[in-house]
Amino acid sequence: MASQVAMGALMKCSFGAAPASLAVLPVNRVLAEGPPAANIMDHQPLVNILPFGVCQSPANPVVAAATAAALGVLTPMPCVPATAAPWTPGAATVLIANMPALDNTSKCLCNWGGVIAFTHAATTKTMIP
Repeated sequence: MASQVAMGALMKCSFGAAPASLAVLPVNRVLAEGPPAANIMDHQPLVNILPFGVCQSPANPVVAAATAAALGVLTPMPCVPATAAPWTPGAATVLIANMPALDNTSKCLCNWGGVIAFTHAATTKTMIP
């Protein structure tokens, strides 16, 4: 059974070097074990999804430019998440602010090819069927 995701949940990116925590603004007015609960629309770069240290994706233009300048040696550069689409799939049976709740099995895709997933949901008792 999946867990509800709340502010402070830990995420990892497949091309990132460090974990990051999810920031959830209290606009939905729903709490999950204390902190604000997330829905699938909490995917805004640098608002909800913070940087993952350095990015190693060759599809990232900044990494590609640095790699070209280093004569083809992969050169990681600072991460700036680029998440245009919401988290998927979310919890279809639970709505927060008329959108599916965000559970710990959801993924978010970065425009540079990374897959962002949760390593810790920040809740332990709030389960989603």
